[in-house]
Amino acid sequence: MDTSKKRRVLLLCLAMAAGLYNCKEAPKKENTKETMEESTMVTVTQSAYGTTTNGEKVERFTLKNTNGMQVDIITYGGRITNISVPDKTGNFENVTLGFDRLELYEQNNPFFGALVGRYGNRIANAQFDLEGTTYELAANNGPNSLHGGIKGFDKVVWKVIETSQGDEEARLKIGYLSKDMEEGFPGNLQTAVTYTLTADNTLKVDYEATTDKPTIVNLTQHAYFNLSGNFSEDITDHVLEINADQLVPVDDNLIPTGELTPVSGTPFDFTSPKPVGQDIDADHEQIKKGGGYDHNWVLNDQGQGLRKAAVLEHPASGRVMEVATTEPGVQFYTGNFLGGNLPIPGGGTYQKRSGLCLETQHYPDSPNQPSFPSVTLQPGETYTTTTTFTFTTN
Repeated sequence: MDTSKKRRVLLLCLAMAAGLYNCKEAPKKENTKETMEESTMVTVTQSAYGTTTNGEKVERFTLKNTNGMQVDIITYGGRITNISVPDKTGNFENVTLGFDRLELYEQNNPFFGALVGRYGNRIANAQFDLEGTTYELAANNGPNSLHGGIKGFDKVVWKVIETSQGDEEARLKIGYLSKDMEEGFPGNLQTAVTYTLTADNTLKVDYEATTDKPTIVNLTQHAYFNLSGNFSEDITDHVLEINADQLVPVDDNLIPTGELTPVSGTPFDFTSPKPVGQDIDADHEQIKKGGGYDHNWVLNDQGQGLRKAAVLEHPASGRVMEVATTEPGVQFYTGNFLGGNLPIPGGGTYQKRSGLCLETQHYPDSPNQPSFPSVTLQPGETYTTTTTFTFTTN
C-alpha cells in the first residue's frame, strides 16, 4: 500500500473513532419465522423425472437436510436413485448405484435401488402352498421365483400418498395396490412405504401392508452401496460387521437347505468387523455356490424391535453406514453378477462387485420352510417392518 493510501485509511479510522463518520451497516435480513424454518428444515421437493414407455408419468422426490445429505427417490419402483453423503473431509458423493435415465430403469437391471415385492428373495420351484392351495409363480431365476416375479413392485409406478417436512425430518409416503393373483400371489395387497430423512443423517424406511385374502409378503429395499463414491472401484476394501451368529445355507439353486448353521470358523463370520474381500473367494462350498456372498444371515436379538443389523465402513473415505431393522434376517450380496454391461452416470460401466446390498428381510423360501419365521399375512392383520440406514464418518 502506497503512502497516500495509508494516510487516507488512518484518517478514516480516526474519524470513525471520533464519531465524525457515520458507517452505515448493510441492512440485515429479518430473522422471521419463515427464514428460520428455511434454514433449519429437512425439506422435500418434487420434480418430473420422465414418462414410462406406456405413458405413465414418473416423479422424483428429493429429501435434503441442513447437513447437506440428499436422497433422491423416483416413483417408478419406489427406487432410490441417489444418496449423497460426506466423507471425512466433507466431500459429498453419491454412494448408491443407479442410472441417470428412466429408460435404463425400465430395461433389465439388477433391481438398483428398488422396492422389492410381493416377495423379496427366492421361492423354490416358483410355487408355494397356503392353506391347502398351491400357488404357481413365474420362474424368473432358473427354476425359482425371484423378487416378486416378472413384473414385481420394482417395475410399477407407485402412487404418492403424502409428503411432509419439518425441523427434524422430511417424509415421502408412497403406495401400491397389488391386485389379487398378480404374478400368481393371492389377495389384494395394499402396500405403503414411507421414506424419512432425519436431521441426523438417517434414512428410515417403514413398510406396511394389508390384504383381503390370506397371502404371503416379504418386502425389502434393494439399494447397492459403494461408500467410496467411486463406482469404478469394487467394494472388497469395505469393512463389514453383521450382528448374526448363524447363516441360512443354500443348495445349488441358492435355495435354503432348511438348516441354520453357525458362522463361527467360516468365511461368513462377520461378528467382528473384517474386510469384505478377505474371504470372498475362499475355498468353501457356500462361497462357490453364490460366486461370493449371496446369502441370508440370521440376525441376533430377534423379536426385540429395531436393533443393529450391520455396520459398513469404507476406511479410505471414512464413510460409515449402520443398518438397523426389525426384520429377522439380512441378505448380504456382493454384486457377483454385475457384468460390465450397465452404464455408470458420467462414464464407465458397473463391474463385478461394484456395489453390495444389505437387504433386510425374512429368509428366502420361507413359504416352503415351516421352521422359518412365517411370512403369511391374514385379512385383518397389518404387516409392518422398519429399517434404518444411518451415515456418519470416522
